[in-house]
Amino acid sequence: MSWGTELWDQFDNLEKHTQWGIDFLERYTKFVKERTEIEHAYAKQLRNLVKKNCPKRPKDEEPRFTSCLSFYTILNELNDYAGQREVVAEEMGRRVYGELMRYTHELKSERKVHLQEGRKAQQYLDHCWKQMDNSKKKFERECRETEKAQLGYEKIDNDPNATKADVEKAKAQLYLRTHMADESKNEYAAQLQNFNGEQQKHFYSAIPIIFKNLQDMDERRTLKLSESYKGFADVERKVIPIISKCLEGMVVASKSVDERRDSQIAVESFKSGFEPPADFPFEDFSQNIYRTGSEGTISTPKTDSSRADPKHTIGKTKGKLWLFGKKPKGPAVEDFSHLPPEQRRKKLQQRIDELNRELQKEVDQRDALNKMKDVYEKNPQMGDPGSLQPKIAETMSNMDRLRVEIQKNEAWLTEVEGKPGVRGDRRPSADVNHHHHTPHGRESPEGSYNEDAPQENRGPPQPDPHEFDDEFDDDDPLPAVGHCKALYSFDGQNEGTLAMVEGEVMYIIEEDKGDGWTRARKQNGEEGYVPTSYVDITLEKNSKGAVTYI
Repeated sequence: MSWGTELWDQFDNLEKHTQWGIDFLERYTKFVKERTEIEHAYAKQLRNLVKKNCPKRPKDEEPRFTSCLSFYTILNELNDYAGQREVVAEEMGRRVYGELMRYTHELKSERKVHLQEGRKAQQYLDHCWKQMDNSKKKFERECRETEKAQLGYEKIDNDPNATKADVEKAKAQLYLRTHMADESKNEYAAQLQNFNGEQQKHFYSAIPIIFKNLQDMDERRTLKLSESYKGFADVERKVIPIISKCLEGMVVASKSVDERRDSQIAVESFKSGFEPPADFPFEDFSQNIYRTGSEGTISTPKTDSSRADPKHTIGKTKGKLWLFGKKPKGPAVEDFSHLPPEQRRKKLQQRIDELNRELQKEVDQRDALNKMKDVYEKNPQMGDPGSLQPKIAETMSNMDRLRVEIQKNEAWLTEVEGKPGVRGDRRPSADVNHHHHTPHGRESPEGSYNEDAPQENRGPPQPDPHEFDDEFDDDDPLPAVGHCKALYSFDGQNEGTLAMVEGEVMYIIEEDKGDGWTRARKQNGEEGYVPTSYVDITLEKNSKGAVTYI
């Protein structure tokens, strides 16, 4: 079905139809452009979302829980998915939108040429028709004038009063008009024949070709839209395999979540190595009723399972932070003694592994330098062996330093692994080299971190040695404000400290001032400082200050 034969008289409608086709093409081009912008924005928002949720901490601080690792894997897959959306946007912009823009411009130019040809053919046909119409009108006019001349000649010829000259004149006029009418007739016939030929040519040759070109143009536009639709889908289909892999990766990541493994990691991360606190002993305060005026003896309180008087004791769990509490404040020490035993053991083992790796690197470097030195000695032209000696010496020095560090950390690790778990992690300062012996199963009541700085960072008051001499040389001893019972043994090797054994009862002559040390006096009169966390303190009711029971 051809427009040239079926729509030979619909030039104006075809002009409107082709313009509508171009408008529709431009509308679809705008749709592709907006879709491309949406894809770009979507990919950008996905990348921003991934960046927002990605961990900002160093890798060694990242949680090892499978749920977290799975989520980070999903974020990586989502980032790859966003990359595929960017590929879709770029391909749409290049293959679909760019091609449509170029084709629309070409289509407008082609339509303009075809319409100009059609208008030109129509104008030429109109011109031929006007010429034919003018010759027709002239022939008609000449025929009327000839008829008038015919009537005039007959009238004069039948008039008896007319002269011969008038008759000849009328005859000549008739002849002239007849001749002009014949010429007009011939011209009209020629113009009519020419017009009919041009009209035949116009409607059966020129216009069909022009309309056929418009039809081909419109069909190509329709086909281009079809190809664009397919290309639009092909762009999406092209990234489907990679997107499917991203989605499969997310599914695999979801299946890698192990709730039991996460529970085990929580245990490994927060386990302190302490044992639960022991039962509170019964403190017999009635012994003060039968005590004599002498302060030299004090009866040993009976241990009972009854609970101590809350008015004179303070709960030992005050200030504790358990599994999800805050980490202990205060600077970390080199041997990690501020950490619970289990965490300390892990940190030391981790440091030993790192030092061993560094040592292995130094050993490899030393071996390489020695081999290079041997090559230089055998082939002096390749280099001076003596130039490598400083580097070898530096490497050996680094190896010795690392070995010392490893031995030191292994000693700390051996101390942690060989020492039974205790219920308290507060000890005298790391500078105080004391070793207390705790029987197996008997431990400090402290079970986890404390909000205060670790006891290791706080040493005894470190009083002036002469100051202690002056105090201990006084004739009148300080009055006792209470008594205490040693929970653990303490050797008291530093000056100003007091050695004690587990279960020993002593007098309290000065309370803890907040530095973790309490001044006590034995029954033999020996005085000194003991760790507050190593004794069970009971203050007298008439003594000043807050009750301390650590």
